[in-house]
Amino acid sequence: MRQELIDDFLDYLTHERAYSSHTVVSYGNDLREFDAYLANLESVIELPQVDADLVRRWAMSLMASGMKATSVNRKLSSLRTFYKYLLKKRVIGVSPMQSVHGPKKKKPLPQFVREADMDCLLDALSVPATWCEARDGAIVQLFYETGIRLSELVGLDEADVDFGRMAIKVTGKRNKQRIVPIGQGMADSLRMYLEMRKDQCPLAVLPSPLFVTDRGLRVYPGWVYRLVRRELSRVVTLKKRSPHVLRHTFATAMLNNEAELEAVKELMGHESVATTQIYTHTTFEELKKVYKQAHPRASINHK
Repeated sequence: MRQELIDDFLDYLTHERAYSSHTVVSYGNDLREFDAYLANLESVIELPQVDADLVRRWAMSLMASGMKATSVNRKLSSLRTFYKYLLKKRVIGVSPMQSVHGPKKKKPLPQFVREADMDCLLDALSVPATWCEARDGAIVQLFYETGIRLSELVGLDEADVDFGRMAIKVTGKRNKQRIVPIGQGMADSLRMYLEMRKDQCPLAVLPSPLFVTDRGLRVYPGWVYRLVRRELSRVVTLKKRSPHVLRHTFATAMLNNEAELEAVKELMGHESVATTQIYTHTTFEELKKVYKQAHPRASINHK
């Protein structure tokens, strides 16, 4: 009976729904795999008798075998469509899939640049010959040392830098403002850039943007993105080399150096600490990597 129901369903997809042959084959494979799972159970269970718990146990067995959440969700989607068909044909009265939810996809950990690589890059940018070089170095350094967003950096004006308080005023999402502290090295870089720009590129724009292009206009997101990608390419081979990677790098460096999670949340302008918590996973992964490299027994397989 099970195979007959599956064949009828595949004929329905082919002739009534006009699904592609590739899609029909994919559905067939998923359903036959589920059918094989049922056949291996101790008691005989037909497809119309399947309940939600049984489907969940199947999904858990797939995950336990190493299958990715994306693939498991696709198979559950095949089952969901199949049981909708059985409902339509009145083979069953209630679909077991109504209360079945697939596994959540694992979110990739944020990419970040190692502290040693950032030190090398900032050292290379620390002796500028022109105001443009001073600007480029200051932009990269500001992303790394404050964790501000791309849009926040673009919107900075000269007046937002308070050298007396050693801080910058940042306007974030929904125009929410926050004060972010800067260190002496960052302040020196900004002061040098502004002095060199004043001498080599006098501006008439008021209020004066903090960062401007070679033509004296406020920098824009695409321009900054290309600058950061170019500079990060000097020290890393990450697929992503963007201002957001530097924001991730700031958070990771702070937490690796024992900053409080709540403090990092405030500095980054997150609404919830839950958003900041993803970086704790990143730092833990880094700790595991260091452990495996350094501990003499880390690579031993214990039986």
